[in-house]
Amino acid sequence: MAFEYLKSMSGGLDKNAALSDIMLAYGEDVWNYAFFLSKNRTLADDVTQDVFVRVYERLYTFRGEASIKTWLLAITRNLVRDHWRSAWIRRVIPFGILRQEGQEPSAESQVIGLLAEEEVWNTVLGLPYKLREVLLLHAHHQLSYAEIAKLLNVSEGTVKSRLSRARAKVSQQLGEEGRKA
Repeated sequence: MAFEYLKSMSGGLDKNAALSDIMLAYGEDVWNYAFFLSKNRTLADDVTQDVFVRVYERLYTFRGEASIKTWLLAITRNLVRDHWRSAWIRRVIPFGILRQEGQEPSAESQVIGLLAEEEVWNTVLGLPYKLREVLLLHAHHQLSYAEIAKLLNVSEGTVKSRLSRARAKVSQQLGEEGRKA
C-alpha cells in the first residue's frame, strides 16, 4: 500500500506532503461520499474541507488499523451525521440536487446518456439512507464487507443484508420504470 509510512509517522515527517498525497489520492472519493450521504453539493464541499482539516490535525495519531480510505470515509460519515444532527439543519429545508452537466460527442448520445444516468442516480439517491450508504461504499468505493461493517459499526451479516435489499430495490424500481415507458 502506498500510505504504509503513515502508520509509523512521527513529528519529524512532513505533514503537508503527506496530506497533499492523501488529498490527491482520495479527495474525489471523500467528496463523492459526502455528496451521496447529504445530497447537497455545497455541504459536500464543506465536509470534504473539514475532513482534510481533521486529517491534518490528527495525522500523527493514525494507527493503521484500517486503510487510509476507510479512515477518511469514516471521518466523512461522522461529519455528515454531525451536520444532520445540528440545530441549524433542522431549521433549514435543503434544496434539491443540482445536476452536473457532462459533454458528449453528439446531442443524441448526450440526451440518452443523461436520461439513463439520471434515472439510475435518482433511483439510488431515493433509497433509504442505510441502504444507499452500503450500496455506495461497496459499489463505488469498493470496500469489502468487513471494511463496511467496521466503518458503519454493524456486523458483516447486516452489511450483506442491506446490500442485498438495496440491489433488489434498485432493480425493482428500474424495472418498474422500464415497464411504464
